[in-house]
Amino acid sequence: MGEYVNTTILALIQGATEYLPISSSAHLILLPNFLGWNDQGLAFDIAVHVGTLFASIVYFRSDVSRIFTSWLRSLGGRRSDSDSRMGWFIIVASLPVAVAGATLNEWVETSLRSVTVIASTTLIFGVLLFIADQYRRSDRTLKFLTWRDVILIGLSQAIAIIPGTSRSGITITMGLWLGLTRNEASKFAFLLAIPAISMAGGWQFLSLLQAESQTDWISFGYATALSGIVAYLCIHYFLRFIEKIGMLPFAIYRILLAILIFSLAW
Repeated sequence: MGEYVNTTILALIQGATEYLPISSSAHLILLPNFLGWNDQGLAFDIAVHVGTLFASIVYFRSDVSRIFTSWLRSLGGRRSDSDSRMGWFIIVASLPVAVAGATLNEWVETSLRSVTVIASTTLIFGVLLFIADQYRRSDRTLKFLTWRDVILIGLSQAIAIIPGTSRSGITITMGLWLGLTRNEASKFAFLLAIPAISMAGGWQFLSLLQAESQTDWISFGYATALSGIVAYLCIHYFLRFIEKIGMLPFAIYRILLAILIFSLAW
C-alpha cells in the first residue's frame, strides 16, 4: 500500500509540473531524497513520461494532425504553408536537446543531480522567467516565428537537461524574451514537449530493456493514467489563464522553493 501511495504522489507531481515552468525533475529528485523514499525505478519514470506525452498529444490533437499532415505533403514537393513550416520549426528546435541528451546525459546523471545544482537552477531560471515576462518587447504570435527564433528556443531547451531548469520554463522564457505572447510562447513550448518527451522516454525504454528487470504493469498503467490526466488539466488551465495571471506566481514559487532547498540542504 505504501508503494502505491508514493506512486500516486509522484505521478501527481509529474503530471502537475511537466508543463508548468517549475521543473518536474527537481520535484521528482528532491521529494524522495528529503523523505527518504526508495527510488521508484526506471519503469516509473517511463510510465509518467508516457502519461504526460499522451496528455500533450490528446490536447493538441488537431494541431498535431494538421501540422504532421501538412509537413508530410511538403516532403512530396507540394507547396509549403504555415503548418508545414511549423513542422520544420518543431524538428529543428528539437535537434539541440536530442544532441545534448545523447552526448551529455551520463555526465548530467552523475554530476548535476545534486541538491545544490537543483536549488541554483531553480532560483536562476525563476528570476529569468520573471524578467522575460515583465520586459517582453512585443506581442508576437507563432505566425511570425523566424528561423533565428526557433534556433534560440531549441538551444535554450537543450539547457533543460540540467535538473531544476524546467524544459517548459526555459523555452517559455526564451519565447517571451523573443516577444511572443504568454499563450503563444507556452503553446510552442508544449508542442516541443512531444518530440522531447518521446526521445527521453524512448531512451529510458531502451535502458529498461537492457536492464531485464521485472515491471509491475498494473503500477505502470496507474502511474501513466494519473500523470496523463493531471498533465492534461494543467495544460488546459495554464493556457486558459496565463495571459491573466502572468509568470509571476511561478517565478515566486521557484524562488521560494530554491530558498527552502538551500535551507534544508545546509
